[in-house]
Amino acid sequence: MNNGCIIVFVKSPEKGNVKSRLAASIGKDFACALYKRFVGDLLGMLRKNGYLYVISFYPPDAGRDMEKWLGKDRMLIPQQGENLGERMENAFKKVFSEGFGFAVLIGSDSPDLPKLLIEKSFASLRGHDAVIGPSLDGGYYLIGFNRNTFAPSVFEGIEWSSASVFNRTMGIFKKTGCRVRILPEWRDIDTLNDLKALYYKNLDSDFAASSTMKYLRSRKNKIRIFQEDLI
Repeated sequence: MNNGCIIVFVKSPEKGNVKSRLAASIGKDFACALYKRFVGDLLGMLRKNGYLYVISFYPPDAGRDMEKWLGKDRMLIPQQGENLGERMENAFKKVFSEGFGFAVLIGSDSPDLPKLLIEKSFASLRGHDAVIGPSLDGGYYLIGFNRNTFAPSVFEGIEWSSASVFNRTMGIFKKTGCRVRILPEWRDIDTLNDLKALYYKNLDSDFAASSTMKYLRSRKNKIRIFQEDLI
């Protein structure tokens, strides 16, 4: 599809402000360094496959830091809003006001998100009003709309970071009458178990050559996080 873009939600990588649940298990320094690699691998996949993307960053006053980290040649827009729902809603409104006909929003918590799921999201918007990809923790890793069928109400009244996010969102979609395509589940990397699952799943995958996996391999023998079986 032409005239579309991907919105990537990214946080400024400040120690203690990213991957807080993961940091509780592996430490703030490790979590922050890992998060930078998550973002780098995800953006690398999008660039490699020729996708047009916009980086929507938080906090909104971190523009200079984001430019230093990711470069001035990127399309950077600040996240605006009091909560995650408002920030996502405003990001969609921003790109639609710029003339894009459709948009898909993803977070930066799934560094191994495959090209196939991006392609499926685009294909879904040919015949549906919206598309959503549920995550294993009860949230979602992707949501997208056509400009003419954008439904801001799906971002209202949600208890964010809870296991009810996806089901609550689908309930709102049903009330709006939107035709929604549901993608296969994927895993956000928020906890130690998520990180272990990411590592072992990708030992022999294409993602094995990623910056994330190289970093985990380099730290594997220096820390104890991989010495226990997955719970």
